[in-house]
Amino acid sequence: MAGSTFEKSTSLADNPFPIELVTAARTGDRDALNTLLNAYANRAFMICRRIVPNDQDAQDATQEALIAIARSITRFDGAAAFTTWAYRITVNAALDEVRRTKRRPVPDAELEPAPAPDPTDAVDARITLDAALEQLLPEFRAALVLRDLGGLDYEQIATMLEIPPGTVRSRIARGRAQLAAALGNQDHDDQRQRDTP
Repeated sequence: MAGSTFEKSTSLADNPFPIELVTAARTGDRDALNTLLNAYANRAFMICRRIVPNDQDAQDATQEALIAIARSITRFDGAAAFTTWAYRITVNAALDEVRRTKRRPVPDAELEPAPAPDPTDAVDARITLDAALEQLLPEFRAALVLRDLGGLDYEQIATMLEIPPGTVRSRIARGRAQLAAALGNQDHDDQRQRDTP
């Protein structure tokens, strides 16, 4: 699934945030903080959009993540990479938004299923993938997005989500199995054997 289902052209595993910029933001330089947040915003949205069911809620989650990063940047100790620390905040914001949206009443118009998309069109394929991801439990979705979209290894994901690496493996495996079933993919087992930590 890595490299085929998710786009890899903008890997989240790359770290374009110079330590000098992060350090300046940590010490109260507002311009550095604004630059850092602006540089991270697209990555945050990419993560949130794969975890949260729709664009508007993903934007809300992204905003919450950026606010949380701004408020807590002075507590970032540099023990992990900035991206690892920021991804953790972002995933938590996205999962919080998923919980909030589940408590909202759903208008009757949203209860009707959307027509099945044509899988030959790239836009429709993206819609199909997003719909399949929505069917996963949020904790499976978060681990799967960080692995396949983010390109992070199991240890990094375990650190970010504060769970053991074995739990990360289990969530990714179960998430991929559910995603493959939702997409009607019979080649899931072959792909799983090719993916190594």
